[in-house]
Amino acid sequence: MKIKTVLFALSLFCCHETVNAQYNFNKLDKWLADNTPEMGGRAILVVYKDGKMAYNHSVDEMNMRQKLVDRALAKRQGKTADLDAYTLTSRQPIASCSKWLSAALVMTFVDEGKLKLDDTVGKYLPVLSQNGKGKITISQCLSHMTGINPPPLKEDLAEMKDISTVDEAIAAIAKMPMDGEPGKVFHYSSAGLQIAGAILEKISGRSFETLFQDRIAKPLDMKNTDFGQGKVPVPAGSGQSTPQDYLNFLVMIMNKGVYNGKRILSEESIAAMQVNRITHDVKITFSPAEAGGFGYGYGEWTMDGKDSVTSPGLFGSFPWLNNGRKYAAFLMCFHLNNKGRNERYIELKKLTDEALGN
Repeated sequence: MKIKTVLFALSLFCCHETVNAQYNFNKLDKWLADNTPEMGGRAILVVYKDGKMAYNHSVDEMNMRQKLVDRALAKRQGKTADLDAYTLTSRQPIASCSKWLSAALVMTFVDEGKLKLDDTVGKYLPVLSQNGKGKITISQCLSHMTGINPPPLKEDLAEMKDISTVDEAIAAIAKMPMDGEPGKVFHYSSAGLQIAGAILEKISGRSFETLFQDRIAKPLDMKNTDFGQGKVPVPAGSGQSTPQDYLNFLVMIMNKGVYNGKRILSEESIAAMQVNRITHDVKITFSPAEAGGFGYGYGEWTMDGKDSVTSPGLFGSFPWLNNGRKYAAFLMCFHLNNKGRNERYIELKKLTDEALGN
């Protein structure tokens, strides 16, 4: 056995030994063992509470078919598949977990007074006004309330591959049909955050990636997190991260905008992001199955009212924090079958809540 593997195994053992004196995580261990085979064959769950890592456990049970799929996906991207067990520094695409990061970036501009949530997008992007979408607000962009009806995800992603500039991306969105009146319909998609990201670039004169690194990643010590190498970053889904990096972000959110003594976001922004915007008068025209009956704020879903919030991704990763019990957690895995995900997420959260107590 390699030295690195031995050290990692010892670190997991020590972590369990340390926390078992206070918490019993046996049910979480069993949940990971039972569910990982259906979640791509590999998974890692990390939990942060009381200023430290309370739980860190990885399961590696990839079968031959899962390994072949991972190799094929990596080859398509011109890479070599990494089939090692997940660790705190394992890096992979996080899909819609990116939305939470991007919404937080937008809110840094709101905190500085450089942007207002009720600003209309046509003020910054005239092509949207020219196509009848200029009155959409920044708030509606962050909450999937733009009223825009984009193509299905697979088709949308395929079209993005042919787009080489942010202006082209916005021009394509400008031509999309509408689902209904902005603010009156909820349609989960990448359109709103793509618009918001373009506006950040317009008012700052800097790229989305540079802004993200300077305002979110570097202050939070997220050394292995970015929005990919594509010509045009997709704020809603092209993020790549690690369990440790994303946990740092969650800790900042849990601490009401503060990380290691430094304020990243205002308490007001944190609170605004967690308000459910899907009120009784809002028509839901599309919501992913894994979201179940969750509400939605800015870049994040609300669970149990405002008690817990999350932003799960297409590839199965599930970050969440529980405001009531004051803990943050991140499940990283990689699989495309979303059958039973909502029930799985709810069960995992319930078991974690029970393990950590009141």
